[in-house]
Amino acid sequence: MLTSAENEMLTRVSAGQPAGELLRRYWLPVGVACELSAENPTQLVRILGETLVLFRDKRGRVGLLDDRCSHRGASLCYGRVEERGIACPYHGWLYDTKGNCLETPAEPPASKFHLTVKHQSYPVQKLAGLYWAYLGPEPAPLIPNFDIWFRKDGRRKIFIQPQLDCNWFQAMENSMDPAHLEILHQITAEPGRAVENSTRGLTDDVSSFDFYEVPYGLMKRRIYKSGMVDEHPVIFPNILRQGNSAQIRVPMDDTHTKVYFVRFFPADDGTVAENDEVPVEYLRPYKNPPDALHPFAKFRMDLVQAQDHMAWETQGPIADRTRERLTSSDRGVIMLRQVMMREIRKLQEGRDPMGVIRDPRQNATMLDTFLTETIRQFAHIGDSAINQ
Repeated sequence: MLTSAENEMLTRVSAGQPAGELLRRYWLPVGVACELSAENPTQLVRILGETLVLFRDKRGRVGLLDDRCSHRGASLCYGRVEERGIACPYHGWLYDTKGNCLETPAEPPASKFHLTVKHQSYPVQKLAGLYWAYLGPEPAPLIPNFDIWFRKDGRRKIFIQPQLDCNWFQAMENSMDPAHLEILHQITAEPGRAVENSTRGLTDDVSSFDFYEVPYGLMKRRIYKSGMVDEHPVIFPNILRQGNSAQIRVPMDDTHTKVYFVRFFPADDGTVAENDEVPVEYLRPYKNPPDALHPFAKFRMDLVQAQDHMAWETQGPIADRTRERLTSSDRGVIMLRQVMMREIRKLQEGRDPMGVIRDPRQNATMLDTFLTETIRQFAHIGDSAINQ
């Protein structure tokens, strides 16, 4: 059980809030690269409580700016993309990808007023078929050299989940909750297996749970009575690694979350098999109506990820952790909260939080999170969740 203040600390993501400032120290996906084109050069982005415009100018440079023009606040998403940047549709103020104002057309020809304007902008990088942005203070850190982003011996595919209409941390706590798999997913975890007791589900298969820290985050570990082991790493602060895919949970604001799956398909012969463009698939809504909230929406319950979305959303837009009753199987959830609070304190003391890398030498060796030596029961769950 948390206090109301502790709950606020972990969940609020806008600028100036503890979790919001922590998340701003990491590179986060803001868009799918193939969606931004010459025909569709602008895209509205909602991230960490900010409304931004992602755009590509006619020279191919990509920028991320505050959506509201510095002049009188009209949306730049409707702007005219030009060679040098994006021009506000209202009065033509022209901005480059770094937020420099290059022109204010209605001013006298000799005016230097545009030189006094610096519009909010954020750096953008393209990686693994996504555009990533850094919303924190300079200097920006490096994107960690994780295998799933940088491996060349295969190809990738992106799956865009339906919008999650609740706080990001509810999804992250699920990643450190080992007990729900055998209950919530008892039918979808092992299709065709007879479940004798639907209350217990497959719980009696499990011998014990374990949780521990690794350099890049946390590990959830199940040990089965059969001797099999199932490990899922949580890449701090907002990524679940599962099988050959990664789920990236990006807070749009306090009560909405964008979920990206990046799946890697190793090549059988180890050759380079991926070109610059990564295919993308958009998954159908898991509830009806798609934009309704519990109890006014009905979730489908025949898919792993739909079951998860039900469990996360029905806790409420922001779960009230002052009312919960935690047990021994919640040790991983407690650990995640403790680590979050610890890393927030480090940030407040002026230190970099976990997983922030600045030294290229430290980032030179690819970090393998595939856990190739671990036998993973139910490893197909990640695949079934994103393929249906």
